[in-house]
Amino acid sequence: MILQFFKYQGTGNDFVFIDNRQQTFPKDNTELITKLCDRRFGIGGDGLILLENDSASDFNMDYYNADASQSMCGNGGRCAVAFAKYLGIIENETTFNAIDGLHFATIEGDIVNLKMNDVDEIREKPLYSFLDTGSPHHVQLVEHLEKFNVQKEGAKLRYGLYGESGSNINFVEQSGNGAFNVRTYERGVEDETLSCGTGVTAVALAMHKLGKTTSNSVRINTPGGNLTISFKLKGDTYTNIFLKGPAKQVYKGEVVC
Repeated sequence: MILQFFKYQGTGNDFVFIDNRQQTFPKDNTELITKLCDRRFGIGGDGLILLENDSASDFNMDYYNADASQSMCGNGGRCAVAFAKYLGIIENETTFNAIDGLHFATIEGDIVNLKMNDVDEIREKPLYSFLDTGSPHHVQLVEHLEKFNVQKEGAKLRYGLYGESGSNINFVEQSGNGAFNVRTYERGVEDETLSCGTGVTAVALAMHKLGKTTSNSVRINTPGGNLTISFKLKGDTYTNIFLKGPAKQVYKGEVVC
């Protein structure tokens, strides 16, 4: 089987995209999904995304982590919007479906602004916060983030604290200009990624909840680039949450499976 694919990245979070509107991709073949995401034996990516027809919206984003597990992916969603525009499905705005429901987004050039689901619970612990922004996220402030062993400490928390189902682990350090530097260990990839969209969203909300920022627009610096998260707080619920940043096509090609 020969598959046409497209490679996209959003602040270094990279994805294999396949136009699956004709339902030709064998989604039950988890070995194929992991192989396509493998950086040595496949195309390489933090995840694989199938763009499909959807009766309730412009398209459906079917997202798979590199280990073939499924979740919501913020940067993947932004890249899916860019891919849908490339395919001529949308113009400058869209509503699409994902594993956690409908999402609205706009696109201008290579900048995609994606609406995330409301968050009504942030669990505050002595050393960290925990919340779900489409995927579960542990948010922990650390010192000397640049030298921090994210892979080792992230894996330790991912399995030791959250068990087999796991959680994404975000390590955070506040920068001098009011922004936050973030490095993330992603479950499903089981390693540090250059950026995580649901992760930086979780960080922005957690830092606001902790009083580390009073702004309703927070800049997050990741190893792969900068993202902005804006939101409104109504009572105890964070609403109108938007994840904004670049999403770019890297290349396209064919792969023999």
